[in-house]
Amino acid sequence: MRIRDILRRKGSTVATIRPDATVRELLAVLAEHNIGAVVVSPDGAAITGIASERDIVRRLHEHGAPLLDRPVAAIMTGRVRTVAPDTDVEDLRTTMTEHRIRHIPVLEDGRLAGIVSIGDVVKSSIDELESEREHLVGYIRRTGS
Repeated sequence: MRIRDILRRKGSTVATIRPDATVRELLAVLAEHNIGAVVVSPDGAAITGIASERDIVRRLHEHGAPLLDRPVAAIMTGRVRTVAPDTDVEDLRTTMTEHRIRHIPVLEDGRLAGIVSIGDVVKSSIDELESEREHLVGYIRRTGS
């Protein structure tokens, strides 16, 4: 299975936020979309960074409430790993596990084309296992009769 298969099911909509938006605005976007990370982008296509709940919590612990009025650029992760739509899901699962990453933007032709979470990867694995199980049960029923 490829990343494009996951995006086909879940859609390619990606919540983004400008680097100069405040952390308070970031919290509103995360809550509004019920998501754990937002791509930081000046134009909705290029990637400047990614900001997650984890980034907020760690910086909030360090800086306290004044952090809420600072720009997202001050807390975001600037070095963002990305994947292409033709990346194998198994390769992505390995990358996410090894580097403890929960959200990875998908780039196609240098532009933001989607985002994949660890939940999406787990769901795709469960779907594949369910499909294999159904095929095996069907095979056993056909050959066992």
